[in-house]
Amino acid sequence: MRTPPVQSDSVVAQALATPTNFFSSGLRQKVDQLMNILWAGGVNNPMDSIEQISYLLFLRLLTEKDNVLASLDKKYVCIFSGKWAKYAWGNFVTLTGDQMFNAVRDAIEKLHELPGLTETGKLLFSRATLKIYDRPTLRAVVQAIHGMDLSAHDGHDLKGDMYEYLLSKLSASGTNGQFRTPRHIIDLMVALVNPQPKHRICDPACGTAGFLISAFTHILRQSTKPADLKRGLADGGQLKPVQWKFLEEQAFTGFDNDANMVKIAILNLYLHQLEKARVSMLNPLTSGFGGAYPGQQFDIILANPPFAGKVQDESILADLNYKLNTRATELLFLKWFIDHLAPGGRAGVIVPNGVLFGSTNAATSLRELLLTECDLQAVINLPSGVFKPYSGVGTAALIFEKGKKTESVWFYDLTADGYSLDDKRTPIEANDIPDVLAKWPNCEEGSNSYRVPIEKIRENDWSLAAGRYKPVTVEAANHDQPADILSDVLKLESDIIKRGNVLLAQISGKK
Repeated sequence: MRTPPVQSDSVVAQALATPTNFFSSGLRQKVDQLMNILWAGGVNNPMDSIEQISYLLFLRLLTEKDNVLASLDKKYVCIFSGKWAKYAWGNFVTLTGDQMFNAVRDAIEKLHELPGLTETGKLLFSRATLKIYDRPTLRAVVQAIHGMDLSAHDGHDLKGDMYEYLLSKLSASGTNGQFRTPRHIIDLMVALVNPQPKHRICDPACGTAGFLISAFTHILRQSTKPADLKRGLADGGQLKPVQWKFLEEQAFTGFDNDANMVKIAILNLYLHQLEKARVSMLNPLTSGFGGAYPGQQFDIILANPPFAGKVQDESILADLNYKLNTRATELLFLKWFIDHLAPGGRAGVIVPNGVLFGSTNAATSLRELLLTECDLQAVINLPSGVFKPYSGVGTAALIFEKGKKTESVWFYDLTADGYSLDDKRTPIEANDIPDVLAKWPNCEEGSNSYRVPIEKIRENDWSLAAGRYKPVTVEAANHDQPADILSDVLKLESDIIKRGNVLLAQISGKK
């Protein structure tokens, strides 16, 4: 049996930890206040609200960074100097009315031209525009962002946690099957795949960049002293300078075909120390990159791609769809994952259940390809309500490694994830995730888990439907001995006769 990479107990224990300093910092209330201000001021779409807050937040942080660098190096040329000085954050705080509106609008619309701004920053402000038209609302938002304490608390940088909470306000599903993956599911998958500091990591449908940030956080935990982990600090203090440089500049790549999502992902990565991560607006199913197909390959792929919709035949990359002949996005993405994994590379991806047992030629051929060109190490069946309120579609997480043939597949039926499976998704005690992590290193079998040899899967037309292989447990009934049963029957019969005789005697006496 193949054994997945084993993680230290401290890393597994911290894998799904939830930051606590954020909730005591007051930033949660500040975010709620911001969203309420925007709603009352006419910005009713959560995506628009988050976009506008992102622009203003970036302006403030960029100005503060500019000031810090200037104070440390007298030769440093400030970004906000000369004709650009008027766009520094501090200039907006004292303005009101039309004066504030015009100044903020000019800054947002022209910032992509700012000298010294990174390519990522320029992409963030590409085609940016101010949508907060009510002047008092704009002033209230600027003042609220200005009043946020974004400094580190007890060694914790809370800016990223604050933005993650802000993104949780995206309560409406996007188009083409897009919706946010719950943070604890992302963290589970990252823990199973176990990315390392040397790995090139990609999410080709990155959305808000949740998988990339979780992978970075996972690497930091692994590279932090155990004593610091116990204090709740994960700073990557054991990483070498060359590893830091690789993580900051080369390790993380994300694509998305939604311009709004790309901008949100950029700021989310920026707030998590990854301002140089490579994020592009790109549909990987229709646009190649990095030379002839498949182009660049990656050591780690983490993704929850769109499930719905079909791509137009003429738009699909010919090499991607070679011999597959499908327009289904979920199948095309799975083929993309296989093609873009480097030899020995590992993937953790979410697919709809139809991929596991679909009977079309494309689905069957793709499963055969997955099982013969990759080592499909695990199929984690997720609860049907895990993506509510966005969707109730049944899904599974696939964990696989490229370059080895599958010998057996470990199935785990995750029936509870710590939250109710209705639209409210409130916290509950039932949670199988710790059991998944505990059993994963040796793929242990149990009430929720079992291994299936590849021969059996091949016999079933490469189906990965868990119900087809789940062991049937027969509980032996604990029956009494026949002699004891007969004795009880005879005794019961004797009692009935005696009671009948008594009743007859009473009736006769009355007569």
